[in-house]
Amino acid sequence: MTTIAVLGNGRVGGGLATALLRAGHEVTVADRTPGVAADAARGAQLVINATPGAGSLERLTALREELRGKILVDVSNATVDGPDGLPAELIHPGSSLAEQLQEALPDTRVVKTLNTMLFPVMTAPSALAQSPTVFLSGEDPEAKQVVRGLLSDLGWQQEWMTDLGGIESARATEAAILFVPHVIRASGFAPFAISITH
Repeated sequence: MTTIAVLGNGRVGGGLATALLRAGHEVTVADRTPGVAADAARGAQLVINATPGAGSLERLTALREELRGKILVDVSNATVDGPDGLPAELIHPGSSLAEQLQEALPDTRVVKTLNTMLFPVMTAPSALAQSPTVFLSGEDPEAKQVVRGLLSDLGWQQEWMTDLGGIESARATEAAILFVPHVIRASGFAPFAISITH
């Protein structure tokens, strides 16, 4: 059992918290209120960033002390939305939210994952007709191993997990968010994920 703080209580954070509780972890969900988030992060072994990506860097940088020495699982994408409310461009072109977080939080082990799919797939990957892929980016092998365990608890099989390497590889998976509005316009709001087949 891991003590987990989920920062963000929307569809993403709520879904992850429910699934991780069901898997036997101790989970606290915090909204974006600074004091509430700080308390949750302070008492956790692992923190999940499920806050809207546009404000995540500022929000989490303010928790530097609470996040020191901990694993930060970043599932957010930092984008500017278009008129239809769907992602239109990246806030950190040539970089990524995960890289910015790792630079701002040098004593925290950032792992990027679960950001290349619509949110229902995060906790129900086997519901898709074909096997999806979940990617991991981060500098710390031990932290990524812990996150692999959490992914297993969410229903991800080991063969569906691909470790892309260091945190800089997150810029590739974060850029994949630009697929989303086009896929939704073409296929409707149905669960989907990026899948790498061999």
